[in-house]
Amino acid sequence: MAVDSTVPSPLGSPACDKDAKALQFIEEMTKHVDSVQERVLGEILSRNAETEYLKRFQNNGATDRETFKSKIPVVTYEDLQPEIQRIANGDRSPILSAHPISEFLTSSGTSAGERKLMPTIHEELDRRQLLYSLLMPVMNLYVPGLDKGKGLYFLFVKAEAKTPGGLVARPVLTSYYKSDHFKTRPYDPFNVYTSPNEAILCADSFQSMYTQMLCGLIMREEVLRVGAVFASGLLRAIHFLQINWKQLAHDISTGTLNPKVTDASIRECMSKILKPNPELAEFMTKECSGENWERIITRIWPNTKYLDVIVTGAMAQYIPTLEYYSGGLPMACTMYASSECYFGLNLKPMCKPSEVSYTIMPNMAYFEFLPHESSTSGLSRDSPPRLVDLAEVEVGKEYELIITTYAGLCRYRVGDILRVTGFHNAAPQFRFIRRKNVLLSIESDKTDEAELQKAIENASVLLKEFNTSVVEYTSYADTKQIPGHYVIYWELLIKDSANAPTEEVLNQCCLQMEESLNSVYRQSRVADNSIGPLEIRVVKNGTFEELMDYAISRGASINQYKVPRCVSFTPIMELLDSRVVSKHFSPAPPHWTPERRL
Repeated sequence: MAVDSTVPSPLGSPACDKDAKALQFIEEMTKHVDSVQERVLGEILSRNAETEYLKRFQNNGATDRETFKSKIPVVTYEDLQPEIQRIANGDRSPILSAHPISEFLTSSGTSAGERKLMPTIHEELDRRQLLYSLLMPVMNLYVPGLDKGKGLYFLFVKAEAKTPGGLVARPVLTSYYKSDHFKTRPYDPFNVYTSPNEAILCADSFQSMYTQMLCGLIMREEVLRVGAVFASGLLRAIHFLQINWKQLAHDISTGTLNPKVTDASIRECMSKILKPNPELAEFMTKECSGENWERIITRIWPNTKYLDVIVTGAMAQYIPTLEYYSGGLPMACTMYASSECYFGLNLKPMCKPSEVSYTIMPNMAYFEFLPHESSTSGLSRDSPPRLVDLAEVEVGKEYELIITTYAGLCRYRVGDILRVTGFHNAAPQFRFIRRKNVLLSIESDKTDEAELQKAIENASVLLKEFNTSVVEYTSYADTKQIPGHYVIYWELLIKDSANAPTEEVLNQCCLQMEESLNSVYRQSRVADNSIGPLEIRVVKNGTFEELMDYAISRGASINQYKVPRCVSFTPIMELLDSRVVSKHFSPAPPHWTPERRL
């Protein structure tokens, strides 16, 4: 039956028949959350009944919630690592999933320094595509006329590897961009990109970025929205324009392509797009040659209606810089997803970044929630905690997200802390609060306290011959410059001032720390150039005592005071920076290759 697009959905009036169907689907799913969740769990347990994992816990083919909750443990990645390793090594028996594992999606979270491997099955692409198909119908309710122009999106594929058993391991977006769902997507006037597929799929980050920026400039009058996956990615594109605008202007003026772009498919594609346009080149020179880059996005792309970027969680630190470059354009956070599972979407995408809430779609997986206050207590396989179902969460409370997926993850702790802000129909809406245990993050990297401590210990070994030790430290993610970088404050105990560590040694300490950090960080440094060299700032002796005095003056207990391992509070930063006696940077990139240590 055709849906009448003139009839408004409870969300608003759809832009077309296709949108009307999408909005109707959202209404159906969000009205019947609990019954959809019951069906989803039943489907997952039924199809995976004969898997080794479910049989191990004597689930005995049961598909009801009560049996599932009483028999199946809540687990972390480390709990599942033996099974995942077997699959990676080539075991094709039904270990976690009755359907064949088609590939591994590499998480930005890490285990033992390597990206986590998330098993997936082919049909998950359909599920992810379904969620993508809901984004524009919602956006069209708030921003009319998006079918009259194009989106300038900076999208990239990243390095992939093969496991010993021959399965591909790659990030979830790389998997999506390389799939037929993306490459042969049907024409949709509401979803036209300036970037050709050839540029998006080019593995060389310079050639890809250069071509995408060039196309965005050529089509600048048609651009209605500008975006990247993360806020940091869009800022990287602006920084790229600052460095390369002269060559880009030359290409536009002459109609020739930079010889550094050697990819044959890109060169063929650009031969049809690139024509001499001296007037546009002159405009670019005028806009980019000056010192002032405020509002550069709206100056170059004057019809831009909003920025499409993730600015929640760790990305919130980039909001002021994006506001500067865009002249305060709205920032739309449209969806909530991870390598493990795609979760839901923002039904009010034009809200302020501080007000972003995501509605979890109950058809995507089976969702449970661990009340956050109890998540600090030990969870064991022998004493499963009381988890709350999706339909049972309470407004104002915080929870840790637990998922059971069609691909075979059962009661898996994702590590995201969410706060319930309200409901759409019967579907709860969540604000992303933070990742558990993450201390430092510039982009997709996530460094926790234990990892930072280990890196400090490894770097400290270089100080031993100088009879010097690190007596105290803290850190912060400096995002004032592009790319951002880690800053580590060290207070040193130098026992022999005549034999103090040299500047070269302290620079090597920076590199040793980087070598000790996880593969996501090292890839961001080496392949993606999205993180700058790590910096150590040595502070005067007694600085950390001053830090404690300051904290106590603000009400901290002297008995319970602990040095914060990461700082962001401006007065503390100012105190630390006023005590810096020397600054040191990593002299070279750390070691990184796409191959995993398996």
